[in-house]
Amino acid sequence: MKQWRVLSQLVKERVVAVIRGETPEQAEAAAAACYRGGIRNLEVTFTVPEAERVIGNLRRRFPEALIGAGTVLDAETARGFLRGESSSGGDPGPDVPSLSSALSPRMHDRERDGGGVGMGFSILKLFPGNAFGPAFLKSLKGPLPQAEFIPTGGVNLNNVTDWLQSGGGGRDRGRTDPPG
Repeated sequence: MKQWRVLSQLVKERVVAVIRGETPEQAEAAAAACYRGGIRNLEVTFTVPEAERVIGNLRRRFPEALIGAGTVLDAETARGFLRGESSSGGDPGPDVPSLSSALSPRMHDRERDGGGVGMGFSILKLFPGNAFGPAFLKSLKGPLPQAEFIPTGGVNLNNVTDWLQSGGGGRDRGRTDPPG
């Protein structure tokens, strides 16, 4: 899937289910439940045993879903994700987008040290979101109106509306204050 299509789907759907499990079977069952519930963006963390196989299985089972990888901390893990994508018939090439995780405004806007919006990341993950909450995200949007954010960690049915209204989910629909 081309990078723009992946990013478009993330922005359109505005929700990514983070899939974890103690076994590959638990992770696949959790992903299937999310898919049945209407969530089409799924992220399998590489803390799941045999995550590469789980990603490949989910891509074959749900070809119209966007299946991504989380907790990718090194090159070998990234290669495992790409192998999982390739095993489902995809050709990731250079079109696999990467979402940078960061917490502070400096980390989100780090032009000089290799990340954030200054380096061309289209969407930034706010992790751990539950450590600060939706108000923190709304505050980040002031100096960084061009940044799109996906909060992870602590987003649930009780607070998802607050997160979306604060600018989370890859589209700043809920903003009420002027940019800048």
